Amino acid sequence: MNTTAVARLKASLSKYLAQVKGGEEILITERGKPVAKLVPLARDASLFPTHLLDLERAGLVRLGTGRLPDDFWKMRRPRDSKARALKALLAEREEGR
Repeated sequence: MNTTAVARLKASLSKYLAQVKGGEEILITERGKPVAKLVPLARDASLFPTHLLDLERAGLVRLGTGRLPDDFWKMRRPRDSKARALKALLAEREEGR
């Protein structure tokens, strides 16, 4: 959990809100004493289309949290020697999605 003073929070609110949207909790202090905590809201089912919620209930998909693993950008990219991802992207563009 990150900790910040009220003054820093006021000066960089957007930065801290982005962290909360990413799943972090922020403890807010005033003169070194905790006074509040910013926490992400529970996932609201109305934010997702019903067909995705149905697929999640069936165990076919897992809806994301919006948070990437800490080492995401250091992970090795998977090999795609047959360029399947590129072909799928180009096909979607061709369909006009």
